[in-house]
This record gives sequence, structure tokens and C-alpha cells, in this order.
Amino acid sequence: MPPSFVSFSGLYSGYLRRCFTGAGLFSQKIDIDDETTLHVWGPTNQATEKPSLVLIHGFGPTAIWQWRQQVQFLAPHFNIYVPDLIFFGESTTRSKERSEKFQAESVGKLLEKLGLKKCHVVGTSYGGIVAYNMAKMLGEEKIEKVVICSSGVNMTKNHNVKLLERAGMDKIEDLMLPSSTQNLRKLMTLAVAKRIPFMPEFLLKDFLKVVYKHLEPSIPSLVGGRCQIRRSR
Repeated sequence: MPPSFVSFSGLYSGYLRRCFTGAGLFSQKIDIDDETTLHVWGPTNQATEKPSLVLIHGFGPTAIWQWRQQVQFLAPHFNIYVPDLIFFGESTTRSKERSEKFQAESVGKLLEKLGLKKCHVVGTSYGGIVAYNMAKMLGEEKIEKVVICSSGVNMTKNHNVKLLERAGMDKIEDLMLPSSTQNLRKLMTLAVAKRIPFMPEFLLKDFLKVVYKHLEPSIPSLVGGRCQIRRSR
């Protein structure tokens, strides 16, 4: 086991940030109104001949953990914008709103602050639901093409009940917001296609400490009450 002061997740987070800066992006925080601030990665030099592309991350780790490969591949062809959704990473709000529509509205305000008149949007998982609401809210005048990946846009309470049965757990927040390595292993088993055969316990503990430390107490309510689902006995 490595010394306790060595954090592999922290080192990898630094690597991810360097990948983003190496792709021509820089990090900034923008006040979109009096209550809400969004953190976003955007192009250092915006090229007018390139279309704009917004990448919206899913539930869990912040955006840099979910879009590295896409950013490196797509940056030569698009002006890339990668926001952290509210309460993920450095994006915060004092508003009491907690819904996918509020997330979509906030990203829409961010695009306005950035001066984007039109853009394409890609959303994965929870981010796909936000992307769907953005397209519905802003319309074709502002949102051109939309790509929704692995998102339960039409998900019902019963879907979460079935998921809990597969996981052998009672509460959806324990699965989606793991606070123990045991729950993290269950989430990885259900969510990751290319599974790692063996993951040492100390790496999982480090991952929870570094990557999931940003998960605010407000996050369970962000999915419109879906995190309040319980499995019936």
C-alpha cells in the first residue's frame, strides 16, 4: 500500500485537468444570476469557423472525469464547453430549486453569458436528461443537434425499484451516492461496461474521498425526488 499522503485519484484529477488545458480549454466560474455560479471549461481561443458543442456530464464525478477522451478528440473540430452541473464540482446556487429543468435553465443562462447564439449539446446519463430539457426549453433557434447517451428520460419510479432489486439495496441514494466502498463496488458493477477485474480497497477509499467529496447534501434532491425511492420488502 502506498503512503497515506499519496492520492492516486488526486494525481489522476491533475492529469485530467492537464488533458483539458492541453486540448485548448481553460477553467472559469461565471455568475449566471444573483444566486447561481457555474464552473465551466471553455476554449482559450474561440474559433469563429467552428461550431460550438456543450458536453453535459452525468451523476457522480465532475465533468473532467467523464469527458476527457471526447474533449481531446473533438476540440480540433468544435468550440468545446464543459460545465459542472449545480452542486457538482465548483457550481453552486442559493436557490431552493432542485430539478433537471432548473439545471437546464442554468446551463441555458450560462450559454447566454458566454455569448453562444447556437450550439450542439451532448448529455450522458443525468446530463442527457438535462440536455433534453434544454432542447425542449430553448428550442431549435438555440439548440441545433442533441445527442442523449444512456439517459432515462422516461424513467419511472418502477425503474428505480427494479434497479434496487438488482443491486440488493434498499435506498437509491445509497447506490447513486456511495459513501462506502461496498456500495461503490455495487455501483461500478451496474454502471461500468468494461469492468476492472480487481480494484484494491485503498484505491476505492481514495476515490470516494477525492472524487465524491464534492457531492453536497443537496444533491439527492436534484433528480426531482427520484432519490427518495425505497425498495419494498
